[in-house]
Amino acid sequence: MSAVIQPGKVPGTATAPSEASGARLAVRRFLRNRLAVVGLAFVVLFFLFCFAGPLVYSTDQTHTMLDQVNQSPSGAHWLGTDAVGHDELGRLMYGGKVSLIVGLAAGVLATVIGTLWGATAGYAGGWIDAFMMRVVDAGIAIPALFILLVVSAITTPGLSGLVVILGLVSWLVPSRLVRAETLTLKNRDYVLTLRAIGGTHGRAILRHILPNSVSTVIVAATFQIADAILLVAYVSYLGLGVQPPQTDWGGMLSAGLTAAYSGYWWLILPPGLAIIVVVWAFNAIGDGLRDAFDVRGRG
Repeated sequence: MSAVIQPGKVPGTATAPSEASGARLAVRRFLRNRLAVVGLAFVVLFFLFCFAGPLVYSTDQTHTMLDQVNQSPSGAHWLGTDAVGHDELGRLMYGGKVSLIVGLAAGVLATVIGTLWGATAGYAGGWIDAFMMRVVDAGIAIPALFILLVVSAITTPGLSGLVVILGLVSWLVPSRLVRAETLTLKNRDYVLTLRAIGGTHGRAILRHILPNSVSTVIVAATFQIADAILLVAYVSYLGLGVQPPQTDWGGMLSAGLTAAYSGYWWLILPPGLAIIVVVWAFNAIGDGLRDAFDVRGRG
């Protein structure tokens, strides 16, 4: 007795309800990870603080005010002022906006480059895969901070230049993750069927390999964002990041280091805590997403 095929359905294909139930299961698994939920809450709060905060707490972060230099926290300046009279709370918002924008953009750029490179290498195989991965191995052998210091010493990058530089030195780890995922996906039946009916390699990568690697890509992106925020803080702390009057949390740390020895703790403690909390929050989100997408752990 032949099976009845409902109109609009192809045998062997996943239905929308099953995909929706899989998404709901991933969300439930993520929400069960308390650290990941707390990390997500911190990220949302910091975005509101940095982007919506200046609309409520407006300060002048451009002009110097020498009559308000290094004032301690008070009702007029909740976190005090810095060495040129800038309100430290407003500066924390402004610097956080720069750090988050650069970190997000650089993390996404690094993930996109690494995803395309790793998917191409894993799918092509053979000498192409060997050559492309030797490039990755050579890049990983050189510390990213060293490359950033050399480039920053040669030129003074703006925001867009800093994003490009960070993206170009941070794509190596995502490429290895996506390559490993591609090696398992390229031998699946749907990919082999596409190739058998004349589908191109590009179509196989873009329509099948990458969409089925989305969980790996999303998890890698969260860790890349956290790493990019740290790298921005590193180069800015050394005075090679964004230039005044712009600043970020690393630049605030650098500017407040000498003043902290004089007892001006408010110049170094807030940006230091902000960097620690935001980087931890993105790492916690990444761990939660990794658990949520881990098929082996689903019950």
